[in-house]
Parts: sequence; C-alpha cells; structure tokens
Amino acid sequence: MKDKKIIIGSDHGGFKLKEKIIAYLGKKNYKVKDVGAFSQDRCDYPLIGFDVAQNVSNNRFKRGILICTSGIGQSIVANKLKNVRAALCHNREIACLSRRHNNANILVLGQKFTSFNKTKEILDIWLKTDFEGGRHARRLKQIKNIEERKL
Repeated sequence: MKDKKIIIGSDHGGFKLKEKIIAYLGKKNYKVKDVGAFSQDRCDYPLIGFDVAQNVSNNRFKRGILICTSGIGQSIVANKLKNVRAALCHNREIACLSRRHNNANILVLGQKFTSFNKTKEILDIWLKTDFEGGRHARRLKQIKNIEERKL
C-alpha cells in the first residue's frame, strides 16, 4: 500500500487487538488514526464503525480497519455507506481475495476468532495486495450502480 495512512476503530470487544495492530502498523511506518474505543469499557460499535466507514467513503482515508468481538457487526455497519467495501477476514487467503477481487477498502477482524499472529499475516497480505481489475472491475461497477440505485 503506497498511502501509509490508515484509520482504525473498535468497540470494547476488539480493543486489545486494536491496540496491538496500532503498535504493529507503527513499526511499519503507517500513520494510524485511532477513532476509539479507548478502553475496554462497554461501548456501542455502530458509531465507531460509522466513523471509520465515513472517512473511507469520503476518501479521507484510502483504507480502514474495524474490529469487534466477531467482526460481523462492524461489517454490517461499514457496508451501509457508499463506496465502502468492508471484508471480514479470518485468514490470509480471504484477505488476499478481498483485495484482488473486491478491492476491499476496510478490513474487518473478529478479536475472538483471530489471534494476533494470524492478524499480522492477514494485515500484511491485505495491505500489500492490489486490485486485479478486469472482470472484477465490471462487478464493482455493478455494486456501485446498486449503491446509486441505478439498477
């Protein structure tokens, strides 16, 4: 990933993993904007997910990361916004395909199901994999038309 800026957010269920990811990305010279949660105190994930997704949707950040306990809630929230393609990834292959075929711009992780070692592998592949284009570009155009209610 050429642009070394990334936005990240989690709820209380993803807080520990988020903190480790921020430190890991910092060592790789990424500039990370953290929008919360800032502790393990219970909080609601939708507003944090919305914050990350809105920043990606408005192109303030090319990519973002969201974490919660399962990853499902954050995926649902993020994919409500135009121009967002949030992908819940549990392994390297899914992370690679989410970028190559879907041009995913938000990586979603479930802290309960993804160890930090696995997370590092997922992050590394997700950040370095480019979109293939070709037939996949046609499909993304169809998704954009759905977003804009042109179908």
